[in-house]
Amino acid sequence: MKRQHICVNFKRFDVPSSMGGVNRTGVRHWAGDIVRQTLPTLSTWDPAEARFAMYLPEGQILDAVDALSGSNTIEIGCQGVYRKDVAPGGNFGAFTTLRPAAAAKAMGCTSAIIGHCEERNEKRDLLSSAGVEDFSSVNRVLNEEILSAQARDMSVLYCIGEREDEVERWDEVIKAQLVDGLKDVDLASVVIAYEPVWSIGPGKTPAGKDYITKVARLVKETIGDVPVVYGGGLKEENAEMLASIDEIDGGLIALTRFSGEIGFYSDEYLNIVRLYLNRKKEN
Repeated sequence: MKRQHICVNFKRFDVPSSMGGVNRTGVRHWAGDIVRQTLPTLSTWDPAEARFAMYLPEGQILDAVDALSGSNTIEIGCQGVYRKDVAPGGNFGAFTTLRPAAAAKAMGCTSAIIGHCEERNEKRDLLSSAGVEDFSSVNRVLNEEILSAQARDMSVLYCIGEREDEVERWDEVIKAQLVDGLKDVDLASVVIAYEPVWSIGPGKTPAGKDYITKVARLVKETIGDVPVVYGGGLKEENAEMLASIDEIDGGLIALTRFSGEIGFYSDEYLNIVRLYLNRKKEN
């Protein structure tokens, strides 16, 4: 089996449900607990067949790294890095509110998620507020972030995808995100996460197998055989379908439960992993 990449983005999981978030554990050091709960099972998979990465809010990174106890089964990642970095004899890090790659690396991160649709939206909003209508610069800024992460020997999960108003020219949009966003980047340490932004969210129709397949093929035709994971949400309901797509090499998980007490639950996460990887082995 070709190596698969199972990633988790714990967005808003650092906020308790009483404050509008999705963390129902009531545990201050939840990331370390999740690592300890899942590590024994994840460690049974051959690293040549499966890679696991968790992208965490900054306040949880140290606990997660400590919980690994030297294991390299799970890559701990941050939710983005700044496009500039510190340097000996140069800028010592005067980037208030911004996370340079050096800071993430010093905490123990070995990976970064860059270009998530929510990050892209923020950059577009800033440009719009300044009256700018050309958003092509977003890809170039994300390219600087990727290069900053790679300069600190961090792998990158680079997110791409078309918005609802871009579906008719999906191939043009995605090619630009790839070509501009990955300029001068070492593709050996990059995984692409495809997010069909137009199909994500309550009341929207999820992208189907044929649509996901054609996009994954376009990615590989454009930049070569770089791993492509489904970033629109790997879950129990679609794990086996996604695993049946030859061009898909894993998935990005945000939550494991979307009704009732929505949130992330370790046992449900491990079930998603089993469903996906076992089906992939059958291909």
